[in-house]
Amino acid sequence: MAKRRKQDVADNQGKMLVFIGSYAEAANSGVYVYQLDTESGALSQLDQVSGLQNPTFLSLDAKARKLYAIAEKLEDGQRKGAAVAFEIDSAAGKLTELNRSVTVNTSTCHIQRSADNRFFIVASYGGGQVGMVALQEDRTIGPLLDAKQHAGSSVHPERQERPHPHSAFFSPDQRFVFVPDLGMDRIVGYRIDAGAGKLEPHGETAVQPGAGPRHLVFHPNGKYVYVINELDSTVTSFLYEASAGTMEKLEIVSTLPAGFEGENACAEIQISPDGKYVYGSNRGHDSIVVYAVDPDSGVLTPVDYTSTRGGHPRHFSLSPDGAFLIAANRDTDNLVVFRVDRSTGKLEFTGHTAQASKPVCVRMAVFAD
Repeated sequence: MAKRRKQDVADNQGKMLVFIGSYAEAANSGVYVYQLDTESGALSQLDQVSGLQNPTFLSLDAKARKLYAIAEKLEDGQRKGAAVAFEIDSAAGKLTELNRSVTVNTSTCHIQRSADNRFFIVASYGGGQVGMVALQEDRTIGPLLDAKQHAGSSVHPERQERPHPHSAFFSPDQRFVFVPDLGMDRIVGYRIDAGAGKLEPHGETAVQPGAGPRHLVFHPNGKYVYVINELDSTVTSFLYEASAGTMEKLEIVSTLPAGFEGENACAEIQISPDGKYVYGSNRGHDSIVVYAVDPDSGVLTPVDYTSTRGGHPRHFSLSPDGAFLIAANRDTDNLVVFRVDRSTGKLEFTGHTAQASKPVCVRMAVFAD
């Protein structure tokens, strides 16, 4: 154990900051900043920011020391989506708001930044929309460039009566954006027209009826895509053809252990930096499932199911080196720190937790001293 901890510290030279987005009223704290002690796994709170309505999902640009959050703004009696840019003082672990701007004309649930820092994509679960937002040269939020309205439904009578885009992810080459739409049981593709600032429709990929795709992750080798499905507690794996920007279904695996009969809904999915393990969160079983990835086929094999030591793990994140995983349990208002055994993919509770009200999103990065 001591040898592994020394290696973790060596991998994390600098200060590991952890940023949390949450459900919050504007009068209360909604974005939190912690420092992770990479030897012990302890979290120390450094800052908390109020003044934002439901700053649930975050995008972190550690290199530029910027943090971006979605939020909501009431305008002409209508709740609209907004995005907020912060400057990160990494020495103090403090956030300073740079600007905020309305995005789409309905509340949003997800924000993703392009690798070239030119655009954001926001997704609106309730409004069925996807928006493309400019990122200015000074890294502040710019205007809405384009918006697309999804149309369709699927088999679940209550959750799939209309479209529900739940997230958006850029392809590794940044040519495409893929939007898991829970309401349509589709991964909706768009081609990025950077010159015109437009989202061009690029086909749809079906998952199994009633699955409810929520989030996805690309394998580091770019050959596979893993989609976590909220409604049927599965992961659907795809072969990815990068030149065409298309997906071919590979397999479907459960996120739950054999014999579990309670209610469950999945949330987040991530992959280890070395591409050896995939992680997904179960809300109901309240666990993180760990899969081993076959390097030759991309097929997933369950390795372990680890309790998140709290209720409703809405999100989690791996540290950049894959040495830690922090789970955000929304219903028990706690963050739980696990150490990752990078030889097996399994999670070990560090003994450390921290409080955050209704946490929804975890982002972390190392900042040089």
